[in-house]
Amino acid sequence: MLTALVVVFVIAYAAIALEHPLKINKSASALVGAGLLWTIYAMSTADHHLVGHQLGESLMSTAQIAFFLMGAMTIVEVVDAHNGFEVITRRIRTQQLASLMWLVGIITFFLSAILDNLTTTIVMVSLMRKILAKHDERLFFAGIIVIAANAGGAWTPIGDVTTTMLWIGGQITSLNIMTSVFLPSVVCLLVPLAVTAYVLRGRPVVSPEHIEMDHGLKTTEAERNTMFFLGLGVLIAVPAFKTITHLPPFLGILFGLGIVWLVGDIIHRRKDDEYKQRLTLAHALSKIDMSSLVFFIGILLAVATLEHTHILADLATRLDHDIGRLDLIVLIIGMVSAIVDNVPLVAAAMGMYDQTTYPTDHFLWEFLAYCAGTGGSILIIGSAAGVAAMGLEKIDFFWYVRKISGLALIGYLAGAGAYVIQYQLMH
Repeated sequence: MLTALVVVFVIAYAAIALEHPLKINKSASALVGAGLLWTIYAMSTADHHLVGHQLGESLMSTAQIAFFLMGAMTIVEVVDAHNGFEVITRRIRTQQLASLMWLVGIITFFLSAILDNLTTTIVMVSLMRKILAKHDERLFFAGIIVIAANAGGAWTPIGDVTTTMLWIGGQITSLNIMTSVFLPSVVCLLVPLAVTAYVLRGRPVVSPEHIEMDHGLKTTEAERNTMFFLGLGVLIAVPAFKTITHLPPFLGILFGLGIVWLVGDIIHRRKDDEYKQRLTLAHALSKIDMSSLVFFIGILLAVATLEHTHILADLATRLDHDIGRLDLIVLIIGMVSAIVDNVPLVAAAMGMYDQTTYPTDHFLWEFLAYCAGTGGSILIIGSAAGVAAMGLEKIDFFWYVRKISGLALIGYLAGAGAYVIQYQLMH
């Protein structure tokens, strides 16, 4: 049975990693893999009650992540529908490329920490089209945006899905991850940002002759500000909600979603249905990336079978024996996430190492949050932010390898070094 489980998982994992050349959506591979793994496990085990109980436990933890992501993604869609992000982006004004690079990098970093790296990348790369006329300059900016978005998402529990998984799973706490990983994430951004800004020094910003600012429906400034600050306020308040009430984060985000929905309906209650339909939460729910949600569900359920059959625990023991150093193991996991999706990598690590040996806020979990969150920047296909930028600006894989991968790698290693030194000094 164990051999069959490993073979099926490896095939499913390979199909996920090769999504683009195979032209098969990774969600399909994850769901088929999860179904086959649980089927093999159930057919090979006499205790069907135990398998059912374990599946129920796995479904409960998976559903919490899915509900949380659904709520957060919907809130972001509502803010975007109201053109709320113009509150930030319209304030970006400079005539020098180097200054613009610093502004864009820093704004992306902090916006990603509040929203998520995928949404932030889409917003910022789209903005560059209105500011920069030259395609080669936009490519450089897109590369730095990917690095900044991934670095910014790693240090908050709501900025990157892998950090969210660790937070909801109880491996990290919100305040501790923010204080522990913030400095390494800053270093991860500043190193490539400084190099790129130096290369671009002295070059002026060449703006497009015709800038199209209309994003569809017109909303008033009051409506944009209300939905922007309400949406961000809800997202920021979720960690506080969990700390104060000790209730799971998904309930906080659903509670906040209800508040945003209520306020939106009140603001638009006197408008015609045809006009306000695209501004409602119901429409936002139809626009969220359900394919990604289904992928998370499938891969987490697939990894759960390896956890329940102790395959991951045995793998952790072998890694500890062969490599011996926990920091090197996590560093390698982060670099591997540039090639394959970081969600199954982190899910596997959560199953490999139990919280009895590695309690909440242990070095392992904090360093994993940093490495898995930022390591994907090394290749354009290594993160959702990279794939989004690749699609928006038609970035060539090998162009990214030549121009951006080296910057991302030195930023990743510098941030990792900063974390290890910081941990040694503080402990």
